[in-house]
Amino acid sequence: MQLPKSEKLFAQAQQYIPGGVNSPVRSFRSVGGTPPFIARGQGCRVWDVDGHEYIDYLGSWGPLVLGHAHPAVVAALQKAAADGTSFGAPVEQEVELARRICQALPSVEQVRLVNSGTEACMSAIRLARAFTKRNKIIKFSGCYHGHADGLLVKAGSGALTHGVPTSAGVPASYASETLVADYNDLPSVERLFAAHPRDIAGIIVEPVAGNMGVVPPVEGFLPALRRLTSQHGALLIFDEVITGFRLGYGGAQGLFNIKPDITCLGKIIGGGLPVGAYGGRADIMQQVAPLGPMYQAGTLSGNPLAVSAGLACLTELQRPGIYQRLESLAQRLAVGLNRAFAEAEVPCTLNRAGSMLTGFFHPGPVQTLAQVEASDVARYNRYFHAMLERGVYLAPSQFEAGFVSLAHTEADIDRTVALAAAALQAVG
Repeated sequence: MQLPKSEKLFAQAQQYIPGGVNSPVRSFRSVGGTPPFIARGQGCRVWDVDGHEYIDYLGSWGPLVLGHAHPAVVAALQKAAADGTSFGAPVEQEVELARRICQALPSVEQVRLVNSGTEACMSAIRLARAFTKRNKIIKFSGCYHGHADGLLVKAGSGALTHGVPTSAGVPASYASETLVADYNDLPSVERLFAAHPRDIAGIIVEPVAGNMGVVPPVEGFLPALRRLTSQHGALLIFDEVITGFRLGYGGAQGLFNIKPDITCLGKIIGGGLPVGAYGGRADIMQQVAPLGPMYQAGTLSGNPLAVSAGLACLTELQRPGIYQRLESLAQRLAVGLNRAFAEAEVPCTLNRAGSMLTGFFHPGPVQTLAQVEASDVARYNRYFHAMLERGVYLAPSQFEAGFVSLAHTEADIDRTVALAAAALQAVG
């Protein structure tokens, strides 16, 4: 019997690539089995190399809010590529993208483009330390801000999935500058400020946690972080790599009416291409070289492909009714899935923030990392494979978010709900 092409590719990949993948969660180690190798995507669907079709709720882990191969993004990329892919020099489009970001986010007066969310968060922390002349940073357990050394301390996303939330290779001396609080637990933050009243440069937080699954902030949590940092002369950093331009054109900070000092953005501002950004108040950003002493550079930063795709994406997101449409589709999916789980008598808590959502196999509530980790992972894994077999591509981990795109239709949503009901009946 001939092996499926995905299995052959995965076996070959493991000879040359650690674990056969270039990002750990893709390996399916959490859920078991062989990852399908994706050949192409169009709209809300992807097809693997064996010809299987899936309704996609990953969207490249969030940035494809328009769906795969959106015509405006493809056209922008084709035009940019024909003129040259990289110059390592300023281009007109990067000025326009920076202007659009500053207009969209009132907290951002100046912005520096980089190449990934990891770069954005790493640079934002360096900037906070340079501005405050302090060393310590507070992060939250279960929140993931990229794989920079100082942030791989009780991290979320793939690190949580694979059971290594504190990475090997991170010096203890460096990790000691990272203080860890519990998300949605304000007293845990207050205790750290009491213990280190003049040492904390800032707090970095996902305003809506998306890397331990979707966990929205409890009422008052984000305003309290804003108040605490202001009181102690520390900076508040919003990691909006996932939430920026997805929860609204003004990001989570617009939704919750909070002005952070520094904001980190990710691939959505590049239409899904490798890009990131960090920005904030002008007096803070003027610490960045060449104006100030905080050094950060990148040959591909602001490259014409990424910024052209980003401009096309942001133009589409400014069309009237876009976010109302996303909200309607996501709400339809959440209502349908809740009904399917209730009818199957399977304990589930569905957390949703706009078009981001996670169904935890947990009776609820799910507001903390401890509650997230109490989910029935084995049942999720069975459900994941049952959905994959039925043509629905979900995150290959209980501890990740799912995403609705503008390419999904009501018919796609209703079909997904029907397939979820069938999957639940099959796996129990």
